[in-house]
Amino acid sequence: MRLSRRRRITLTVIAGGTWLSGLLWLMFHYFLARPGDFGVTPHPLEPWWLRLHGAFAFAAIWLLGLMSGVHIVRGWSGRRHRLSGAMLVVSFGWLIVTGYLLYYVGNDNARAVLSPAHWVFGVAAPLAYIAHRYGNRRRHAPLQHAGRRRRRAEQATRSPASPQGNGY
Repeated sequence: MRLSRRRRITLTVIAGGTWLSGLLWLMFHYFLARPGDFGVTPHPLEPWWLRLHGAFAFAAIWLLGLMSGVHIVRGWSGRRHRLSGAMLVVSFGWLIVTGYLLYYVGNDNARAVLSPAHWVFGVAAPLAYIAHRYGNRRRHAPLQHAGRRRRRAEQATRSPASPQGNGY
């Protein structure tokens, strides 16, 4: 089931912004920290990347709700890309839970476990999306064309007065 162009753009902007801001935070946190008078000092932009990541994550949770209504439920009943879609939803759920715990858990030992558990899935998230978006295209291409031909034939046989012929 294809998303409209506007929804694909929204998905790309929000998912891409979440991923890129998280990746930039990782780079600034682990590779651009500077030695200071009292130990390692974070880069001045590091907290801003984390704030931006949090804002995009909030939008991504909204996007999951939107996708649940317009894509996931209908796509699940269509039986196409179920495994890759389920992988994507489980990965997203994992990122939500670990992100929530990173925000609210103050224990450094827990954060030492949660942080890599979050960012490893986050860095790999585009792979799950690519598998869902572009996986199994060849196998299903003939079925898509057959479905289009069948729908066109059904539309041609409907009379304008029939309840199904009004476009609703």
